[in-house]
Amino acid sequence: MELKVLNVQGQEVKSISLSDSVWGVEPHQQAIFDTVISQQAALRQGTKKTKTRAEVRGGGKKPWRQKGTGRARQGSIRAPHWRGGGVTFGPTPDINYKKSVNKKVRALAFKSALSIKAAEQNIVIIDKFEFTKPSTKEMISTMKNLKVEDQKILVVTKENDELLIKSSNNIAGIKTIPSIKLNVYDILNAHKLVMTEEAVLAVEEVYS
Repeated sequence: MELKVLNVQGQEVKSISLSDSVWGVEPHQQAIFDTVISQQAALRQGTKKTKTRAEVRGGGKKPWRQKGTGRARQGSIRAPHWRGGGVTFGPTPDINYKKSVNKKVRALAFKSALSIKAAEQNIVIIDKFEFTKPSTKEMISTMKNLKVEDQKILVVTKENDELLIKSSNNIAGIKTIPSIKLNVYDILNAHKLVMTEEAVLAVEEVYS
């Protein structure tokens, strides 16, 4: 697979050959589904909490004597079936939402996501970003030159680029990420994938 490599002005400077083993595989829908569900589950935080009957204030005294009243025996007004009582089997902060996915399945899902973007021609490769200082205006201009403005864009570089991150922080729809943190959810969530040539080679080095 041959793709053009553009500069920040949107002009073609050369072409690059992509490995079919990474960018041209048959998408595996189940692997993608399992991996995305696993990623979303890992983002969940165990911040919900309900009180058990031991944690609800009050209820230390037996509401009435065991026998002789004609009513059912009760031990506490904070039992789960009482109004204001504790909750049985409620959520606790130590719950673990994580779902494990096989390493080979994750790799297949990753390559499937990249192949989908490549097949849809939604990948733009740029030789490098040339920021001398943080500039939102310059970032917007670059995206216009690459013809990817007004879309959800995932910008991938080989390593964290502080100037690039600061230049795109105030632009809605643009997310920057180093190649080592590139993942299936972010790839599929973006309309366009803008990658530096170094990032493309770094991804191929790991997955080809």
